[in-house]
Amino acid sequence: MIKRHISASLLEALGDNPVVLLHGARQTGKSTLAQWLASNQHPSRYLTLDDAGVLAAAQGDPGGFIAALKEPVVIDEIQRAPELFMAIKAAVDRDRQPGRFLLTGSADVMLLPRLSESLAGRMEILTLWPLSQGEIDGIKESFLDAVFGNDLPTKIKIRQDWSGLLARMLRGGYPVVQGRLTEDRQKAWFSSYVSAILQRDVRELASIEGLTLLPRLLSLLAARSTSLLNISDLSRSVAIPQTTLKRYMALLEMTFLIQTLPAWSSNLSKRLVKAPKLILNDTGLMAYLLGLSRERLATEGTLAGPLLENFVVMELRKQAAWSRTRPQVFHFRTLTGQEVDVVLEDAAGKLVGIEVKASGTVDGKDFRGLRTLAELTGRRFQNGVVLYSGSECIPFGPRFHAMPVSSLWETSTKKAIK
Repeated sequence: MIKRHISASLLEALGDNPVVLLHGARQTGKSTLAQWLASNQHPSRYLTLDDAGVLAAAQGDPGGFIAALKEPVVIDEIQRAPELFMAIKAAVDRDRQPGRFLLTGSADVMLLPRLSESLAGRMEILTLWPLSQGEIDGIKESFLDAVFGNDLPTKIKIRQDWSGLLARMLRGGYPVVQGRLTEDRQKAWFSSYVSAILQRDVRELASIEGLTLLPRLLSLLAARSTSLLNISDLSRSVAIPQTTLKRYMALLEMTFLIQTLPAWSSNLSKRLVKAPKLILNDTGLMAYLLGLSRERLATEGTLAGPLLENFVVMELRKQAAWSRTRPQVFHFRTLTGQEVDVVLEDAAGKLVGIEVKASGTVDGKDFRGLRTLAELTGRRFQNGVVLYSGSECIPFGPRFHAMPVSSLWETSTKKAIK
């Protein structure tokens, strides 16, 4: 099993919470991680609601099902029996012993009606995304902690060229895909995966009409990844009423296929764009939906920019789950058009700006948005970084740096163990 960097955070959560929910998209490795923890680090009984008999028992008598569990337990795919949440709440109210329940889910159950409040104050929630590049390479990344400190690397060991970076983006981070060596085999897996998600998970979450429209909608959303989300324009493009479109998108977000990147704002909000950006959870999935390949990216260079920006956003979100800093992730855009692809904000309000450039060269003009952010936020601004596809770390004055994209996973304090 590939070591998941979130494991330490998961064990800490089980040490002082009666209920921990580990959720994320299907096939990101939740069940594998939960079973490994139950067998090695947090002895527990493992039950999965993908088993028809277990599911029938849970749905038939939720209270009796939970009451019969006298030992710590892992309940996999909890979204299949939401009736269990109230029974778990009652059990926890009687006994708040830490680590009693580790739940996993392939849907964001906190978006389901009436469930978001049932375990408030009793449950810690962690998200397992597809593998980070550091997890794939056996490296414990510390990029986020570095950019919020004063120890930014001045030299990065480059392990591949632009072609290697393209291969990483096209492959994405789903564990199963890592063993598929050709693009054709990777695409075959993504095809089956999308069909299974839309046919099974979406149907279980909500009975909706027009299910056949969802694949087309998902592909259109992939084409608009890293763009500002405009519901009115999107509704016209797919000829779906806005109310229906919002419902469909909520289901896609609930199954973790799409995410939104909120706009950063402070007391400067009157001068800033407030619309979120649209992000897909994985660039391998994004590339499949857009029909991208190495050959097509070589001839249509403009397609690489959004793919690379989506790649960087998701790598930062993954690292935020285990970094010491634990920053929130935003984007920044002024009404006059100055923008920064990613803004990171820590608990103390300190800011780091990240600009993404799919080019092997960088110059001062690439820092305009970062300098605007620095001027507007003053002492809160820590560092501004342009991530590009070159191979050198280049200073552009105090607090401004150009760094290779690979610094995201090559910046490390220690090696992880596979």
